[in-house]
Amino acid sequence: MEKIRRALISVSDKNGIVDLAKFLDSQGVQILSTGGTLKALTDAGVPAVQVSDFTGSPEILDGRVKTLHPKIHGGILGRRDLDSHKKQMREHGIEPIDLVVVNLYPFEKVTANPDCSLEDAIENIDIGGPSMVRSAAKNSDSVAVVTDPADYARVQSEMEANGGAIGAETRRYLMVKAFARTAEYDSAIAGYLSSKSEKTAAIPDRIQLNLKKVGDLRYGENPHQKAAWYTDGSSGPKLPNAKVLSGKELSYNNLLDLESAARMVRDFAEPTVAILKHNNPCGLASDSDLATAYKNAYDCDPVSAYGSIIGLNRIVDAATAERIHESPFVEAVIAPGYAEGVLDLLTEKQSRRFLELPGLDQNPEKGTLELRFIEGGALAQEKDVAWEDDYDWKVVTKRQPTAEEKASLLFAFRAVKHVKSNAIVLVQGTHTVGIGAGQMNRLESVRIATKNAGDKAKGSVLGSDAFFPFRDGVDAAAEAGVGLIIQPGGSKRDDEAIEAADEAGIAMVFTGVRHFRH
Repeated sequence: MEKIRRALISVSDKNGIVDLAKFLDSQGVQILSTGGTLKALTDAGVPAVQVSDFTGSPEILDGRVKTLHPKIHGGILGRRDLDSHKKQMREHGIEPIDLVVVNLYPFEKVTANPDCSLEDAIENIDIGGPSMVRSAAKNSDSVAVVTDPADYARVQSEMEANGGAIGAETRRYLMVKAFARTAEYDSAIAGYLSSKSEKTAAIPDRIQLNLKKVGDLRYGENPHQKAAWYTDGSSGPKLPNAKVLSGKELSYNNLLDLESAARMVRDFAEPTVAILKHNNPCGLASDSDLATAYKNAYDCDPVSAYGSIIGLNRIVDAATAERIHESPFVEAVIAPGYAEGVLDLLTEKQSRRFLELPGLDQNPEKGTLELRFIEGGALAQEKDVAWEDDYDWKVVTKRQPTAEEKASLLFAFRAVKHVKSNAIVLVQGTHTVGIGAGQMNRLESVRIATKNAGDKAKGSVLGSDAFFPFRDGVDAAAEAGVGLIIQPGGSKRDDEAIEAADEAGIAMVFTGVRHFRH
């Protein structure tokens, strides 16, 4: 291992850089630097050589060109194990650079600001930084490259332990991290510029993924599966941005259910509570009062609510907190916030997790993409966001729904969208009383929903995520006493379903919109 003798330092994130530079100076390392980094080091009393003095070429084009020079890249890329390289370096007066400490212009941070202009974004695209990082990473047998301030301590301890040298294992670790960082950076740039293109299609030709690990999980869906979760770094009411306020570590399955809960409650403008198990609601309710909404959601299926995930789209007040606290077993709760003092009560049971995610009272936007990974690729689609104006509302039966019943119909159709297909929900007012999820035929889903509802099925509104292929589902609903049905329509046998509804005195509405959730 060769001792580090010369380092180039150029960073936008200056956390910890002065301490690292002081250590390198104490080890007899010559430091080359530029711009703001050079000023920070010299202001701290650390001797450093300006890159333009080292290369003999001035910075030009408003600083756009300063490190793009053979004396810099030759010093980084020259192989120390090849006599031909060493000979050419001597002939051209190129001194070896053994350590490159670079982090890049804060493109991601700048473009996260919604007021960022395209001009500002482009000016924050680093050119020299990624070039040096990639050069150093390519030549990791001879050069160590550090792109993350979190690694300064590791570099320092390694040099202390090895007489000023950095071992091969650490160099390889830093190499991989460096290439990952430049890939992440380029992906962020491509993704941003693609989103700003007027010609960008709703479903683009390329999708840039830029994911950073949030943390490892204890295991995946089952204990024998390793797992972790990641963030794309975007802002807004998205699960990786939630703040975990209390409770034990979240599991893979908890996170899937919390994501579903967050999506569910954002679909409703009124105070709404969703109680979930296995990505399906076992109770969903809206009301002018959040505590009442919680009670109605819980009462839909108290047995299934045991060990559930709860989502709310309003700040948890004292009355709602009392109801949550009284529930036998809750895995986790996600809400936009918690009123002062309520967490003191809620955290008395230490196993429960409480998450805060502002923005759960904001309806989702249309046109955003969602991905589902398949082996060897991914599927992309626009999120299923549809409002009343998107429905081709048609009353197809003799019985007409009242204005009050229309509110229940709309609630039922919005609720059924969040249930796995084949999906059926039964609703009284604006809360579910029975849910049939994930069956291989729609008739069975109707039977499950009406059985779970019991007497509450009488006069209820039935929401179906897709059309009835036969009249048998409508007949089963009629037998249970269902009063109204809302469904997309579009079956070859729609006439039979309408006839069955008319025979039973059921009002039926077609929306023209399907809400499959596979």
